[in-house]
Amino acid sequence: MHDPAWPENQPSDSQNHMSGRTAPVNPASLKAGAAAVTTDKTMEGYLLDRRVRYRQFVQGYRTGIEPVLMAAFVPSQPGQSVLEAGCGAGAGLLCLTTRCPDVTGVGLEADEATARLATQNMQDNDCGGRVRILHGSIPDVPSALRHLTPGVNGRFHHAMANPPWHPADHTGASDARRRLAMTMPEGGWEEWIATLSRWVIPGGTLTLALPAAVIDRACEVLRQSAFGSLTLLPLWPKQGRSAKIVLLRATQSGRGMFTLLPGLVLHHDEGGYTTQSDAILRQARALP
Repeated sequence: MHDPAWPENQPSDSQNHMSGRTAPVNPASLKAGAAAVTTDKTMEGYLLDRRVRYRQFVQGYRTGIEPVLMAAFVPSQPGQSVLEAGCGAGAGLLCLTTRCPDVTGVGLEADEATARLATQNMQDNDCGGRVRILHGSIPDVPSALRHLTPGVNGRFHHAMANPPWHPADHTGASDARRRLAMTMPEGGWEEWIATLSRWVIPGGTLTLALPAAVIDRACEVLRQSAFGSLTLLPLWPKQGRSAKIVLLRATQSGRGMFTLLPGLVLHHDEGGYTTQSDAILRQARALP
């Protein structure tokens, strides 16, 4: 089953992550605002079975399915707010606000050109009044974010992030925007979690899409940041395959026990999305 958001002849970065084919990248010296704009050409596609009009750059980092799945795992309710770090061109926020039209949000994006594109995507989908995009990165959150928080406490009901995955000491990719999107900063995932934890209200949630290999450390940092009620959902590429990517959700000041969900099988053995994953990727259903 083919989705126009992910052209068949141009595999998304998600597909490479799932198969383990993506080459490691290394922008250790690349600063948040310094990614060179390699092209201003964009490709228009769609998400959620054409419910969402979506533009992304032809060259550089390409959106995969992780933001869509991550957004489906956020337990948002009408009238609530969400913060996304590393929002890219806005796929996660667009999918979340499509499923929950009354939600407001803010996205942080380190690459200035991508932040502008995300703003345009919000406007193209009539979300510009509900979702704002800021040029900024973790941990140096711009001061303007404080003025965009919805409540007097200056925090959000939910936060989400699909942090860069590749270690900084690996060989770099030639495209600066792709390096910035895919290589973790010096502080790693720990710094993303610690920073975002300060922007979530008590009882609110933080949802992450992470490599399975770092889950033990991520859980430890979440607990150190006063999060509990951890819930883990593995993403199985196919039945019987090991999960390389997982979704992890935690509650600020939560006291519940750790929960391991059955997980989601993404593809049939013969190819194509399973019924369960299709319901999320095309029909805008929420994950359990």
